[in-house]
Amino acid sequence: MSAPCTVIELPELSGVSEVPSARLEQLLAAYAAAGRRVDAGLAILAGEVERRSAVEHGHLGLAQSSGDRTADAFVSRVTGESGASARQLVTVGTLMDAAPPWFADVAGSVRSGDVSVGAAAAITQGLGAPSPSVSPDALLDAAQQLLDAAATLPPEKVARRAREMRDDLDAAGVASREEALRAKRFLRLTLQADGMTRIFGMLDPEQAALVTDAIDCVTAPRRNGPRFVDSAERARVEALEKDPRSTEQIAVDALVEMIRIAGTADTGRVFGIRRPSVRVHVDARDLTRGDGAAHLEGQSAAVSIATAERLMCGGYQPVVFHPGGSLDLGLTQRLFSERQRVALAAIWGGCAVEQCDRPPSWTEAHHAHPWKHDGPTDIDNGVLLCRHHHMLLHNGGWRIHRPPGRGHVGWTMSDGRRTLPLVTKNPVRQHQLARTP
Repeated sequence: MSAPCTVIELPELSGVSEVPSARLEQLLAAYAAAGRRVDAGLAILAGEVERRSAVEHGHLGLAQSSGDRTADAFVSRVTGESGASARQLVTVGTLMDAAPPWFADVAGSVRSGDVSVGAAAAITQGLGAPSPSVSPDALLDAAQQLLDAAATLPPEKVARRAREMRDDLDAAGVASREEALRAKRFLRLTLQADGMTRIFGMLDPEQAALVTDAIDCVTAPRRNGPRFVDSAERARVEALEKDPRSTEQIAVDALVEMIRIAGTADTGRVFGIRRPSVRVHVDARDLTRGDGAAHLEGQSAAVSIATAERLMCGGYQPVVFHPGGSLDLGLTQRLFSERQRVALAAIWGGCAVEQCDRPPSWTEAHHAHPWKHDGPTDIDNGVLLCRHHHMLLHNGGWRIHRPPGRGHVGWTMSDGRRTLPLVTKNPVRQHQLARTP
């Protein structure tokens, strides 16, 4: 028996680029209303898929017998919707099949196309079920208020308001709901075919508050953050506004830098007895020639020799392959020791570039006269640079120039067009140099 057909009429969109703005708004609203009607149908169908894929059907269930693990996966595969959207369709479809009295109006509003599937899912998930302290009538009243709000608010704001209303109705249950959210936290790193790594995960509210605030501290000037700052902070803001990186790139670079700093400072509480140590694999002939490719252990994409040199200079462990198959771990010759780094931190007081404000903990030790050209790994040949300025030297063709016989005084780095002075930021060292004839 064929199901009755519902015809949804939509206005023609030819010549839409010429219509007045008021008409454009009307067209957008019309198509959105039609979309809600279509989504309501998808939800009903997704609810039926869920019913036919219930646990009691075992491997004979619709989703399982079709090769999908869950009804969500079945709906996602057939419709092309994301996993999150498919879950919403299944949740709301199940609700529409047998709505409890307190959510009957929500189900009806979805069926009529007055409320989106996303808003309905936000309402039902945010309000939850009755409890000893929350009556069905209280949930019914809350749901009706949220239905009114859903007419003008996007689903994410409806969800937040629903959670707030549940907290007001059920203060005793806040702790259990907090624990439920904490149990959902996870982090997954997935290596992509092009060599990039995708980060995917969820933070509970406590973690999100910390991570979000940390990233906000770095990117706030890009997002019209506070501008009532002192001169030093104003200089940092101006430099950030001129930074060619996107705000998202600045955020991920800052997160990686935080992890690097944590690895340096950790006493074993987080990382255990082994601190994070990335190994760089490189052929000795390529390293000497300065041309070719190197590889980071565990990664599929090659990096340039310039990048390999910078990483090895900054503390990554080199694994150098020599002709004949012998290996050189390069630890004693190339890397500055912890005691040498303490001395360099005292000498330079941070990144040595005059206008840079990065502290010692944000820097990497660099051989002023390159190690591969017999530059010694000692304090007199060392300079601290932040990652950005270190990259300029190794990957941007810059070079360090040192006046003979003056210690660390008068050093500069240049690419032939621009010159950046390298100076100490340590007040004691500055005072000492000022008193030296």
